[in-house]
Amino acid sequence: MKIIKNTILLVVFLSTLQVFSQEILTKKEALAITLENNFGVKIANNNLEVAKNNTSIYNTGFLPTAAVSSGANYSKNNQTITSQAGESTTVNGAVTKSYNASLSLNYTIFDGLGRKYNYQQLKETYNLTEYQARETIENTYLQLFTAYFQIARLSENKENLSEALAISKKRLQRAQYQYDYGQTTKLEMLNAEVDVNNDSITLITAKQQLNNAKRGLNIILGVEKAVDYTVETDVNFANMMNFDELQAKTLTNNSLLKQNEQNIAISEFNIKINKANYMPSLDFSTSYGWNKSENPATSFLAGSTSTGLNAGLSLSWSLFDGGTTKTNVANAKIALENQQILLEQQKVTIENNLKNTWENYNNQLFIIGAQEKNVATTQNNFERTEERYKLGQVTSIEFRQAQINLINAKTALNNAKFDAKLIELELLQLSGDILNVDF
Repeated sequence: MKIIKNTILLVVFLSTLQVFSQEILTKKEALAITLENNFGVKIANNNLEVAKNNTSIYNTGFLPTAAVSSGANYSKNNQTITSQAGESTTVNGAVTKSYNASLSLNYTIFDGLGRKYNYQQLKETYNLTEYQARETIENTYLQLFTAYFQIARLSENKENLSEALAISKKRLQRAQYQYDYGQTTKLEMLNAEVDVNNDSITLITAKQQLNNAKRGLNIILGVEKAVDYTVETDVNFANMMNFDELQAKTLTNNSLLKQNEQNIAISEFNIKINKANYMPSLDFSTSYGWNKSENPATSFLAGSTSTGLNAGLSLSWSLFDGGTTKTNVANAKIALENQQILLEQQKVTIENNLKNTWENYNNQLFIIGAQEKNVATTQNNFERTEERYKLGQVTSIEFRQAQINLINAKTALNNAKFDAKLIELELLQLSGDILNVDF
């Protein structure tokens, strides 16, 4: 399976790297560590190996069976024999011994094509397991980068709050100087001190949320590590195709739809397997055996030895089995119809989800543009207000409001950016392209 192979290559490529050996945990490092340690991925790969074993020729019934058997019997009895003339002979401790050994070979020549359809069904089951493994890895990708970008979001928000606290501290220092020289009231200094305390609390809370998010990422990575690492905060958006192309790709490559298609193929072969019971079966058997016996004096023969080859064909044909096969075929057809209905239902659901996600994505891109303008405006307003505040032309309340507006605008832009990226990942998962993204 290409997905599994690519995953293994990526892990091998980065296997020389120690976990979190660098200060920054890159997206590629996080992906490699997750694919190597994630329990769900390990189980998916094991299930794929089981499915591969099931498609082996050793599990198809096309090979003959061979067996070796041997045995020995011993008996000791007191025997009384009466002849036709009425004479009786008694033997105490009459011993009988027998030995046997044989090599047998059995092969089903024809079974109504049941083996053929069963083998083809096993191959379709393997394909289904492949798509299930792909879905597991896709979900792991989405789960990983949702947690990763959440850390990036909180990291940038924390930086914004750190800048805000630095500005508030400078304002408090300025207010203290002004109060000391009698240029302002104590109320101005106390307001500045309260704002510093509030900004400090907000920053501490943001740091705690960031550390919690990193511990959550550790669970996904499958490792235990201190939360002193950083992550990449840059966001690059993929070059998305238009909606019609995206929709066509989704209907072709979506892993859930591919699984439903495989279930239909499996159900079709299940009908054929049950119909095979209407056909006769032809079996061939042969054996080569050796037998030896040692008889007591009361036996007509003192002993015998025989060796020889036996072979035979057997034909069986169930003309009527009480309607079991007919019932099984009818139920298999109903199961196939249900799978076809489920496929259509899944298509409708996924198309609806795709439309909603696509619209949400485009709206989010628009929001990013609007928020960028807001940041530019609030940044300009803050700088102007800061200059006027230093000249004593605006109050501290007006300066604080400009500062809060800037913080809120930066936070909103930051959230919009990462929200859009997560929505983009959902689109890539729906279209079956998430595993091809170059992070």
